[in-house]
Amino acid sequence: MSEKIPNNGLTRRRFFSMVAPICSIACLDGDSVWAWEDIHKFDKEYTRKMTYKDYWAARFREFIYLAKALEKEMDKDKLIEFLKKTTTEKWIKRGQEHANNSPDNSFKTYVSTFRPPRYQAQLTHEVVVDTDTAFELKVKECLTSWAFRQADAADIGYAYICFGDYAWAESFNPKIKMVRDKTLMQGHDYCNHRYILTT
Repeated sequence: MSEKIPNNGLTRRRFFSMVAPICSIACLDGDSVWAWEDIHKFDKEYTRKMTYKDYWAARFREFIYLAKALEKEMDKDKLIEFLKKTTTEKWIKRGQEHANNSPDNSFKTYVSTFRPPRYQAQLTHEVVVDTDTAFELKVKECLTSWAFRQADAADIGYAYICFGDYAWAESFNPKIKMVRDKTLMQGHDYCNHRYILTT
């Protein structure tokens, strides 16, 4: 009769690491060894398949619902101004963090953020101007714009998302200015993000 392993609270993983020879573990399929331990249901992989459109619609659904509810409780102009103020504060902080985490805060480094294929999962865009002091993107499709517009919330989307682009550029480097007079969010055919390095 073989001797039983005493039950002293050891997990299977700890038992194998203490008792089994290293070579025997190395020869086993690692996934099958570790799978013996229980995984909490909330730690299991989320496997629902979604399109990019599904994802972006879901990402903003609750925010749009809340913003529309607030719109009923307060003056719409006040809500839009509040959202613009909020997104400006958020993107000032993000722009500063972006600069701090970059090799430098040069114009070249900043505009490299937008060069295709960056953001290709959410934008269809091309560079139409590219010099040492000017960089312009033409954005023909944008899933953020699509998500807000299909929810009849383009004004909310512009105030909360698009408006922050100005603060992002200037907080990364005060000499970088963004100029734009067309956005998909506002119903134009494209967005014309133009970044200029001032002196």
